[in-house]
Amino acid sequence: MLKKSTIQLLRFPFSFFLMPVFCFALSMLSEINWYKAAVLFFILHVLVYPSSNGYNSLQDQDKGSIGGIEKPPSPDKQLSFITRLMDILAIIWMNQFFGWDKALWLLVYIVFSRLYSFRKIRLKKYPIIGYLTVVLNQGGLIFVLVSLVSSNIQFNEISPLLIVAAILLIGGFYPITQIYQHQQDKEDGVTTISMLLGKRGTFVFCGLLYAFAFSLLAFHFLSIQQIELFFILQVFFIPVILFFLFWAIQVWKDERNADFKRTMRMNWIASIASNGGFITLLILKHNG
Repeated sequence: MLKKSTIQLLRFPFSFFLMPVFCFALSMLSEINWYKAAVLFFILHVLVYPSSNGYNSLQDQDKGSIGGIEKPPSPDKQLSFITRLMDILAIIWMNQFFGWDKALWLLVYIVFSRLYSFRKIRLKKYPIIGYLTVVLNQGGLIFVLVSLVSSNIQFNEISPLLIVAAILLIGGFYPITQIYQHQQDKEDGVTTISMLLGKRGTFVFCGLLYAFAFSLLAFHFLSIQQIELFFILQVFFIPVILFFLFWAIQVWKDERNADFKRTMRMNWIASIASNGGFITLLILKHNG
């Protein structure tokens, strides 16, 4: 029987925040094997991402707020067992459904997610290395994996521009999720990219990366003569831009406004808008 604390620390709802890259990758494919896409979705969002959350909690032993939980419970041995079991099942099923080569991609993701938190290595304590570990894996690697599994394309057929856009979308989002944890991370000996930039600098950095990401997307849709899809996507991001600017103004006036509740609100708005936008593109492209 799973304990309530174990279920809480796996943070299944947090997988929703990582869905946009999956939806983005699918929306860029001309042909999709929906069965394979559904299996991969389950493996990533029900097994791998929650397992990474649980492992991170085991290593961090958080006392303060973490993504999705304002007052996290203490992790125990059951959580350790469950995270290992979920990882093993994920690799076995990847190999069974998609072959050893796709399972290897997933293994790389899992290994780096562990190195990110593992106390004896702890990539997260280095601001640049930790940041690159997250954005290259959650952005680039997952985009490539979804593309390879859900379609018949080969690696060299995946647009480098879209891979970079996926990396930038995660890169422009991730520092904001760290903005309320500066003191907690400092006490834990961790220096995040958000701490390096400062609270105001985090907003500037994220805004610039998002602008660059959408410039690349505009170029992509223009090059395939589907610029109308880009403008449809932008409609979904209007609430994100408005809240981002409103919150930035609040933080500029008083940095204490960079708190847990506003960060979670930003996460939900951005995730709902991103998922909604990319799912809409997916529907339009495959039912047009």
